[in-house]
Amino acid sequence: MQISELQLKQVNDQIDRLRLSGSFYGKKLEAAGITGVTSHEDFIRLPFSEKADLRNAYPLGLMAAREDEIVRIHSSSGTTGLPVIIPYTAKDVDDWAIMFKRCYETAGITNMDRIQITPAYGLWTAGIGFQLGAEKLGAMVIPMGPGNTEKQLTMMQDLGSTVLCSTSSYALLLAEEIEKRGIKDRIKLKKGVIGSERWGDKMRQRISGSLGIELYDIYGLTEIYGPGIGINCKYETGMHYWDDYIYIEIIDPVTGDNLPDGEWGEIVITTLVKEGAPLIRYRTHDLSRIIPGECPCGSRFPRIDTIMGRTDDMVKIKGVNVFPSQIEEVLKQFPEASSEYQIRISHLDGKDTMRLYVETNGSVDFADLAARIASTVKSRIGFTPLVKVVELGLLPRSEKKTKRVYDERYE
Repeated sequence: MQISELQLKQVNDQIDRLRLSGSFYGKKLEAAGITGVTSHEDFIRLPFSEKADLRNAYPLGLMAAREDEIVRIHSSSGTTGLPVIIPYTAKDVDDWAIMFKRCYETAGITNMDRIQITPAYGLWTAGIGFQLGAEKLGAMVIPMGPGNTEKQLTMMQDLGSTVLCSTSSYALLLAEEIEKRGIKDRIKLKKGVIGSERWGDKMRQRISGSLGIELYDIYGLTEIYGPGIGINCKYETGMHYWDDYIYIEIIDPVTGDNLPDGEWGEIVITTLVKEGAPLIRYRTHDLSRIIPGECPCGSRFPRIDTIMGRTDDMVKIKGVNVFPSQIEEVLKQFPEASSEYQIRISHLDGKDTMRLYVETNGSVDFADLAARIASTVKSRIGFTPLVKVVELGLLPRSEKKTKRVYDERYE
């Protein structure tokens, strides 16, 4: 998707802001002699920014506004290396709330809904982002935060929550608890707004079927405001993103070249009006594609597809590149298998081995199902894993994000 004249002007305003501020990216632009862009070709020659750059700017090297204009900071949820610190001005916070309000509206959520928010608050952007948008919408907010499933279910029943905001992992845990306790008839949920981790069709069907609710994928990352920069509509034809606030490119993750609309690659985001920490051509490492054409819902906002995974999700086994999404595609073919799985990769006797743990409902021959799954993985991906079928509920559940892949070769 070509950058528009208005977006080019906004990028030039961002370049001016960054250069004047002397922030890390401003210095990068200064060193490259970049003072502005006049065309799409100019724009795609601008240098990328990477998470490593942002870490190198720790603690406040990203700040591109005066300190008296900064009202808040957030930090990425990563667990390795220095955290990424993102400063926000009051306008940034309000812009984020406006985008999130659009997300709720796109999902058909109104100010008469009661929105139960289960992601974490604090430095992480999730909980407070969901709350900002809900308050901007004028809905009743139930700011639970993470964990304490007993209290979550009590409040959900007593307050009549109609919308659940959570990770897919925690939505599944809550759905299983509601089924186990036989309290579904006392739950008034109608919709779920799910973010923070990639999830497959099987998991979506289990949560939706168990709770009897509509589910919506929300997209975002701390470096680019937080969750709320995109969401799917009821037609489920991809996620609309707010191109008056961000510009999205899809690139080949190896060459860095722009890819045509419709082709899968890495999402690169430029913030168009952000003040506290503008980013130009930020490599997210999320894998998706721009969906060409118009959505049946009639929205003017463009769409990206559901996130397929991340470039850093990929593991190489026996010379083959494997993404968790490929395993999920295989498991979709087996109705006996649940949505939950775990991959463990180890190096034994001079060769790599992949063990795949899969849950089932217990009504099938475990050994036969394991053999059929292994055979399908072999035909689809190119090697035979060791498949272990286990009973439903045996694999760990999470109140945050579920870890799917354990690479034990380097431990």
